[in-house]
Amino acid sequence: MSRPQLQAQPRTRTLLVVDDREANLVAMEALLGDGDWQVHTVNSGEAALQALLELDVELVLLDVQMPGMDGFEVARLMRGNPHTRYTPIIFVSAIAHNRDSVLKGYATGAVDFILKPFDPQVLKHKINTLLAHEHNRRDLQLLTQQLDSARAFNASVLNNAAEGILVVGEDGYISFANPAIAHMLRGSVDGLKGTPLLSHLASPEMTQPWRESDFYLHWRSGATYRLHEAQLRTADGGTLPVAISCSPLPRQQRSMVVIALDMSVVRNLHAQLETQAVTDSLTGLLNRRGFTQALDSALARVDRNGKCMAVLYIDLDGFKRINDSLGHEAGDEILCKVARLLETCMRPYDILGRMGGDEFTALLDSLDHIEDAAKVAEKLIELISVRHRIDDTEVTLGASIGIASFPDCGHSVEELLRAADMAMYEAKRAGRQQFRFFSKEMNGRAHARLVMEENLRSTIERNGFDLVYQPQIELASGRLRGFEALLRWDHSGTGDVQPGVFIPLLEETRLIDRVGEWVLREGIAQHREWPERFGEGLILSLNVSPIQFARPGLVDVLGRLLEEYGLAPAQLELEVTEGTLMQDLDQSCEKLRRLRELGVRVAIDDFGTGYSSLAYLRHFELDTLKIDRLFIANMLDSPRDAAVVSTIIDLGRNLGLEVIAEGVETHAQRDWLIEHGCDVMQGFLVAPGLRPDEVVDLPSHVDWRRLEGR
Repeated sequence: MSRPQLQAQPRTRTLLVVDDREANLVAMEALLGDGDWQVHTVNSGEAALQALLELDVELVLLDVQMPGMDGFEVARLMRGNPHTRYTPIIFVSAIAHNRDSVLKGYATGAVDFILKPFDPQVLKHKINTLLAHEHNRRDLQLLTQQLDSARAFNASVLNNAAEGILVVGEDGYISFANPAIAHMLRGSVDGLKGTPLLSHLASPEMTQPWRESDFYLHWRSGATYRLHEAQLRTADGGTLPVAISCSPLPRQQRSMVVIALDMSVVRNLHAQLETQAVTDSLTGLLNRRGFTQALDSALARVDRNGKCMAVLYIDLDGFKRINDSLGHEAGDEILCKVARLLETCMRPYDILGRMGGDEFTALLDSLDHIEDAAKVAEKLIELISVRHRIDDTEVTLGASIGIASFPDCGHSVEELLRAADMAMYEAKRAGRQQFRFFSKEMNGRAHARLVMEENLRSTIERNGFDLVYQPQIELASGRLRGFEALLRWDHSGTGDVQPGVFIPLLEETRLIDRVGEWVLREGIAQHREWPERFGEGLILSLNVSPIQFARPGLVDVLGRLLEEYGLAPAQLELEVTEGTLMQDLDQSCEKLRRLRELGVRVAIDDFGTGYSSLAYLRHFELDTLKIDRLFIANMLDSPRDAAVVSTIIDLGRNLGLEVIAEGVETHAQRDWLIEHGCDVMQGFLVAPGLRPDEVVDLPSHVDWRRLEGR
């Protein structure tokens, strides 16, 4: 901290001349007027006191004998006022005084006594000398005030500093301690003074004499000594983590200043942050990072005593439905309940984690047999697959679990987690609410899936998909109703990959968004070329994935595409599945309402395989029901399937909905559908999916007799 500097300010020096005779005042003003000062004259003691209050007077030339208030009284009153207590006074008198009078003048504060007449040069010399002394006195007074202020400020800083501050002499003993260090060490300032610094240092240990310690050696060399990881002993027998900085004071003080920063709060904060970094904030289990660290540590210390280790990957069945229908708060409550259930099934040294969403993991260590992991998995499925009450609503969950063992399924964290994850998906494919162990066959399928995913991405980048168009024929008239656009993928020229293989992968990887937008644009653009061949009113049916249907901007995108390509909204039909609509009923109703406002038709695809609920058919704004091809394929041989198809046709007729039968391949199926009043059919009986150049050869009406003759 730098010492306050005295600021030299230029000022006018003022002399006050007091005399009751006007002639004397004029003479004094003439005598002293050419000096390096300003002369101010008054003719009475009362006027002198008033001038002293108003002016910054540095010297007073005071007449002794004046009517009313004499010079002695003026001097006495000046010395009683703090403002003029130290102002120099020179008594000036024309009458010789005795010794007592002179002593009285000095007693009242005069610094000199001059008799008239006097030598002007002597008077000026005395004035200059006294003014110089007065200047020095004032400067010294100002400096003293500044030093006192700086001393008080420094003391305030030291006493109120949050860091602990010690001053240690060259002998190693504490000569100063601020309140902060006393509070930190649970002691008092007086209790610290006079004690050796090293006696308070718990870590690092310094057992050598003071003059061989790092503190002293750094002080001798004039360098700063820092300890980032140190501990001080407290008066109650504990220790305090601190960071210490020791710097030498100016050499003449032969001391050093030691600053100690309390690191306990920082250490606790670091511990909290580290805990938060590896802990799932919702369930209190380990998060993905924490679990992978724990698994990595377990793999690093795994012994070879014949014990087994298994990783369980747990995914909740039905959680998304609960989360979407009851809200995220209910979903969070379910996740916390599941976490507590998982804990009840684990041994104290087993490790649980939440990988994100509704996926959990468990590390089972030191198993006698790998089959023991299956017992744990069965118990977990049993605990989770019960009815849970959330906000007075009962919901049902399930769990699919994949199991990977060490070292059979992998040697690293990544290998084991990937194997358990693949086994979990195998359990889901097998029907859910069960467990599966990882196998090499799964690994092969997973590798093939990764290869296919990369090929799909590459195909998207180069616009490598195709659309084919399957005709839809009105059964009563044979007239061409329109086409359903079907996505096809000819992978590397080796033949079409079945849609049932690559479309689910597109949906899982969320690549369906990009492909779906391309399908909308490509199909609508292709439709622009058909009216000239088939006339107006031809309908184009486009399939929309659940992910694409849930996107908030779907209706806006359709509106722009219809306007861009000049297609009437009624000529476009979107096909969605029952499951898509049932994922979020409120959102589905709103989306269908907006599509109806736009004028776009909506068809339920694969009707009869999902919910088939009359309630949603009554509330949803729909145009078409499409009977799934499985019912059509079996209806002639299965009375049950025939009844389903007949019921759907009657349902559509009663609700004013158009009914389309998919997968019609025989004349017998066609005749049955005509007999039962089905509106439209599509299938191989008429044509498979056609390329755009093949569509133009299709007639606008189908001659059933010609078809029967084929």
